[in-house]
Amino acid sequence: MLKPLSLEDFYQQKIHWLPDNLKQDIGHFNVFRLDDFVGPNACHLPYSRKDFYKITLVTGRSNYHFADKTIEIRGNALLFANPLVPYDWEPLDDQQSGFFCIFTEAFLQRYLAAGAMELPMFKPGGQPLYALTDEQLPNITQLFKKMAAELDSDYAFKYDLLRNYVFELIHSALKLQPATTLYKESNAATRIASLFTELLERQFPIETPGQQVRLRSAHAFAGQLAVHVNHLNRALKEVTGKTTTQLIADRLLQEAHALLRHTAWNVAEISYCLGFEEPAHFNNFFRKRAGTTPTAVRVV
Repeated sequence: MLKPLSLEDFYQQKIHWLPDNLKQDIGHFNVFRLDDFVGPNACHLPYSRKDFYKITLVTGRSNYHFADKTIEIRGNALLFANPLVPYDWEPLDDQQSGFFCIFTEAFLQRYLAAGAMELPMFKPGGQPLYALTDEQLPNITQLFKKMAAELDSDYAFKYDLLRNYVFELIHSALKLQPATTLYKESNAATRIASLFTELLERQFPIETPGQQVRLRSAHAFAGQLAVHVNHLNRALKEVTGKTTTQLIADRLLQEAHALLRHTAWNVAEISYCLGFEEPAHFNNFFRKRAGTTPTAVRVV
């Protein structure tokens, strides 16, 4: 699984420059015309997590791959993306139009106690797509145009006004009917496997003795992904040939080898980091999976 796409990566890959305000304490915000990012010369970003939020207004034929689903867009829609869930947008022809804005958690944090994740459209497992009628499209388009104009202004409090525009956009979406009918599963097993891998890898590498793996069971991962554990197992078995439990164990063993060989931590500390209640449980796990003891690996 690719690492999350950073703001720096986004600007370098899509626009080939970095804005001066990328590290501002007020949080980063920018808005773009979607038309400038389609066509044969456009840079397509991979299916991955991004470490920023994104709101897209799109008109045209496209697919929005999000977690384990594909959203078919055959008209006007608002798309919402958060930093926790991998996604990508696939235009199906060159006749695409719209806008998108990107912003960091800090941009809205002063106004949302729990951050943007508390909003329904950004909440993992929530509804990220809202269909727009042709009558509703002009009002939403005008909001994005106001953002673009304000961003270019010299107004001292323009970022406060930009936040207001973003909240107006969010509340406009909440008044719309979520486009659940546009959902269809598309290669769902592969996308569930990708999301599972993302959650698993996010726990590693272990860098301090106080860091501990929290998700260690198939049920824990299924709960995070909002799917039934049997559905998760079937998807992973189809894609990888292994069960959820086997994949978790393989990754724990890989990290155990790294910690034993490259740190001076004792076995009890490593056992704790990998989520085992007792060092004896870790020893039994390691011996069963590796065919030797943790101490023997360390000596080598």
